[in-house]
Amino acid sequence: MKKQLAILALTIAAATPALAAPETFTLDGTHSFPRFSYSHFGYTVQMSRFDKTTGTIVLDKAAKTAVVDIVIDTKSVSTGSATFNEHIQGEDFLDTAKHPTATFKSTKVVFEGDKPASIEGKLTLKGITKPVVLKVTGYQAMPHPMVKKDAIGGNATVTVKRTDFNMGKYAPYVGDDVTIDIAIEAIKQ
Repeated sequence: MKKQLAILALTIAAATPALAAPETFTLDGTHSFPRFSYSHFGYTVQMSRFDKTTGTIVLDKAAKTAVVDIVIDTKSVSTGSATFNEHIQGEDFLDTAKHPTATFKSTKVVFEGDKPASIEGKLTLKGITKPVVLKVTGYQAMPHPMVKKDAIGGNATVTVKRTDFNMGKYAPYVGDDVTIDIAIEAIKQ
């Protein structure tokens, strides 16, 4: 009887797939850049980015869940002009003296199949937190060919109103709608 129970236990163990554990990925700061764009008096769509972004993604592939935590150094704004960088960092916009970072913390990641389709969370800009839903527009999970570690990456986008974050100077002439597009690559730790 003991032998039969042992064989049964081994059979069940062999037939049960191992459950994947959550994996932590750290953002690659050389390939992770939030960009933002807005209408400038209707003449053009201006595009800028932030050069310093850190964070983690905890991904459980088997459970199809994830937690995204991103910190953006708002003083790293890059508009293409040192003078305009200072203007954007001023009190009327990012107010980097009082708010040197912006954050995004996910509350839910929605998967379609094995890929994330949207990321719900809270965006904090200039000390104001609002719920947002980022649409995932691209996603890849595979071993990184150069660093020889598992990696994930993708793009996500959302449009917010700058007036919602106390950055409404010159609206509506300078567009109130700001599209944020973030490109993220992260390496498994």
